[in-house]
Amino acid sequence: MEHVWLIAALWIGLALAASVLSVWLTVSVALTEIVVGAVAGNLIHLQLTDWINWLAGFGAILLTFLAGVEIDQAVIKRNFWSTMCIGVMGFFAPYLGVMFFAHFVYAWPWPQAQIAGISLSTTSVAVVYAVMIETGFNKTEIGKIILGACFVNDLGTVLALGLVFANYNWWLLLFAGVTIAVLIVLPRLVPWFFEKIGTRVSEPEIKLVFFFLLGVGGLAAIAKSEAVLPAYLIGMVLAPTFVKYHVLAYRMRAIAFAAMTPFYFLKAGSLVEVRTVLSAAGLIGAYLGMKMLTKFLGILPLTKAFGFDPRERMYTTLLMCTGLTFGSISALFGLTNHIIDRNQYTILVTAVILSAVVPTLIAERWFQPEFRPLEEHGQTAQVRR
Repeated sequence: MEHVWLIAALWIGLALAASVLSVWLTVSVALTEIVVGAVAGNLIHLQLTDWINWLAGFGAILLTFLAGVEIDQAVIKRNFWSTMCIGVMGFFAPYLGVMFFAHFVYAWPWPQAQIAGISLSTTSVAVVYAVMIETGFNKTEIGKIILGACFVNDLGTVLALGLVFANYNWWLLLFAGVTIAVLIVLPRLVPWFFEKIGTRVSEPEIKLVFFFLLGVGGLAAIAKSEAVLPAYLIGMVLAPTFVKYHVLAYRMRAIAFAAMTPFYFLKAGSLVEVRTVLSAAGLIGAYLGMKMLTKFLGILPLTKAFGFDPRERMYTTLLMCTGLTFGSISALFGLTNHIIDRNQYTILVTAVILSAVVPTLIAERWFQPEFRPLEEHGQTAQVRR
């Protein structure tokens, strides 16, 4: 039992080191946690126990939920076409580009090429949301547009994985029905519960949200879907409630970033095997380059058409190039169901993880736009329809 505490101390120590490193380098803590996880995973072989996997999984669910809470419905309505077009193009351009690239250039069979296209079609809600929170861009119009486009992009990824490879059975139907019912009930139940129960030191409000996130997430796992999708949807429908109870959102954010998400990002980095990466560096770089190229070709012209200024165009396109949660989930799905082999999985996961680091680092270092709070945007910014 004593080893459990030592393992926990090691992981928390790595998270602390990543936090200090992020302050020193002035980059997102999500990036430093991935890098620290990769270094530690190859030097000391980090042990992935069941409880670490659970914390990492719940961290992804909670972070995705909080990203959904940040979706400002008024901003999305004002910028509906820009959000939808950027999100849809952010999925289709890399999905088709990478799939054809894998099949015709590297001769991967169509099922394997489809897994490659789906894995690299994503935008990382977890990374983008972490960056938005740290920089404060979650309070700006451009930040909320990007978060909305991320949702549309990843919804396309999940639907593609489901339509192409899902098991159509009663569990999937039950999961869909329960999710729809929860999305209808929660916007009425949660405000009523918050009003009746009041503020308590035991935080019953947070426990209620956790109950639904874990319950629907459990059904998603049984139905061979992913728990992060209903978490995002639940966050979106509860966004108006959390605008009123903003202190509660801050508390949940503190729980997530202090105790949950470090395990998720450190674990993601630890999955990178240096020997495999070195032997297949060219192929990994080709897939990463194809993902970024297709995203740029698809998204950058749209940002110009919708009136983004030059820095906003590059910042938006680069953040839409990121990938992590759904990308690694899609690759793992392919491996688990024997569609791709271990080497192909490592190649895709490494490209996915690099896509979380490279474009985010470039965006934060050289293309971060002027910070304008939402109130200023609402008065002066052009609505990007």
